[in-house]
Amino acid sequence: MSTATSSTPPLAKSLASTDKKTRDKAIKNLSVFLSDSTRDVISKPDMDKLWKGIFYCFWMSDKPLVQQALASELAEIVLTITTFPSSLFFLRGFWEATVREWNGIDRLRIDKYYMLVRRFVNATFRLLIRTEWDQTSCDEYNDILVKEGGPLCPTDIKVPASLAYHLADIYVEELDKVMGRADSHPLPAPLGTLIDPFIMFSARTPSSVTYDRINSALFEPLLSALSPPSSNDRPPSAKRIKLDTDPATFPHLLKNSCFKNPKLEGNIAGVELNKNLLRRVFEVASRPETRDSNRRKMYALWKEGIDDKDDDE
Repeated sequence: MSTATSSTPPLAKSLASTDKKTRDKAIKNLSVFLSDSTRDVISKPDMDKLWKGIFYCFWMSDKPLVQQALASELAEIVLTITTFPSSLFFLRGFWEATVREWNGIDRLRIDKYYMLVRRFVNATFRLLIRTEWDQTSCDEYNDILVKEGGPLCPTDIKVPASLAYHLADIYVEELDKVMGRADSHPLPAPLGTLIDPFIMFSARTPSSVTYDRINSALFEPLLSALSPPSSNDRPPSAKRIKLDTDPATFPHLLKNSCFKNPKLEGNIAGVELNKNLLRRVFEVASRPETRDSNRRKMYALWKEGIDDKDDDE
């Protein structure tokens, strides 16, 4: 019998224990267990059991400081696991468990799960920085987000809308935080790659409310931050006023971003990044699988961005 098979079920049971000391010990053992490069590969059913235990371990954390510490400790496991594929497998388990259990979270606990998601998003970006934003690694993570069981899968009816909303609210913000860490000197963040799951999700989501939320929470603020301030004398439109972004928004991304390949492209100016992202929106909007109602909105987003640039020139 493999080490993973024999160890995982008891550990999962301890993680979900009603006794705090048992849970605390299980969390320490979990980190050691997952960081052990000599153990056998964990099976998918065993990882699901682990995450069910982890999810309810966090469920029973009941004080703000305890919740914050536990959320950070769980997210840091992503970085203590010794291989990227194993870290990715752990992340897949996190997202699948979160999607599966999200609708059962009551209003008194939802804020701490929002925090847990934020911590995992932050840790994931730090993991991808370690790979030097390797395209294959980024694509593999994006696949977790957009395929069935992921939080940005547009065809999976089990995906809670509020989870996608929360991701849109925090995604670029957490990326900016990671890029500004004092102990990190990362290559430029490949915005085109990292934002692509949201573009794909927006193209195919059947909900106009969800599309509008992703657009207002992520695309509009990001594109506005990447746009140069208007230099002409004409009064800005009401929508342009609404989208004016504080110069301090995403300051680290504005200094250190590219579209796809950081080693080849280096840092790209915001206006050029803006054009590239809008071009990607147009490309995805043009695909036959894009929903007609979303296609019209994506074309409108592209056209507005292009028109704004023409006005500024």
